[in-house]
Amino acid sequence: MIRSLEQMEEKVLALKKKHRIAVAWAQDTNTIGAIHKAVIKGFVEAVMIGKSAEIIKTCKAEGIDEKLFTIIDADNENKASLEAVRLAKIGDADIVMKGLIGTDKFLKAVMDKENGLMLPNAVLSYVGAMEIPAYHKLLFITDPAVIPFPDLDQKIAMAGYAIEMARKFGVLKPKIVLVGASEKMNRHFENSVDYAIMCKMADRGQIKNCVMDGPLDLFLACDKKSIEIKGLKTPINGDADILLFPSLESCNPFYKGLMLFANGEMAGLIRGTEKPVIVMSRSESEKSKYFGIALSCLMA
Repeated sequence: MIRSLEQMEEKVLALKKKHRIAVAWAQDTNTIGAIHKAVIKGFVEAVMIGKSAEIIKTCKAEGIDEKLFTIIDADNENKASLEAVRLAKIGDADIVMKGLIGTDKFLKAVMDKENGLMLPNAVLSYVGAMEIPAYHKLLFITDPAVIPFPDLDQKIAMAGYAIEMARKFGVLKPKIVLVGASEKMNRHFENSVDYAIMCKMADRGQIKNCVMDGPLDLFLACDKKSIEIKGLKTPINGDADILLFPSLESCNPFYKGLMLFANGEMAGLIRGTEKPVIVMSRSESEKSKYFGIALSCLMA
């Protein structure tokens, strides 16, 4: 079982495979630094798409040899995104990554019905693996980036993607918490109904390879002492592997708060695509972006 992002990196290095990654609008310092590290470590080749003069200027400022990359000039964000997706579509790239571009513009190219990377009838969603100093193992979260208010079918797809990722980390039967404000079912919270259906589906094997419970709040999801205090019986037992949030607006501040105030790091990927798609905030650290690259190679 992989319990840290460093162990994930070790796993990727041990695979001894090299993947080709196309980066859209690739001229920012953190993206270039993360890509450079992955190239030096030997598990990626990089195609950097954007304003070539700015990419080269940033490389020189950081002491990086730009000749380590293939650089393709693009004079705007949309062209860079379309080119990155095109390269993946024709097999000239194994992974696509967002650089210094807004998520909405980038995903427009990924989701294009004719030339994008969406799998037929798939739900596009995001799963992240978080390393939090106060928690004893990696914590997978969904969805902080794509679906504003997931419906039941989307929640089921989100759970499936998170289970798939957790199993790649050696968590063969992950514990999934359907996150709520408390453990009490309440008809005034629409998610309570979806959660009840999903838990019954998991009991009957319709959602496979997991233990699921919800609604549970974060204390009950991740703190055994809270379970003892409340005397609650739950198969999660304060030891969650996956947190499935009811909205983007609840999940996104959760992970950003942990990164900003609690020294958390996250590697994340878009799921539901033909090839791995890395979407990380433009303000995220070089370290987090590097781990995102490593994760994409693990999942490729």
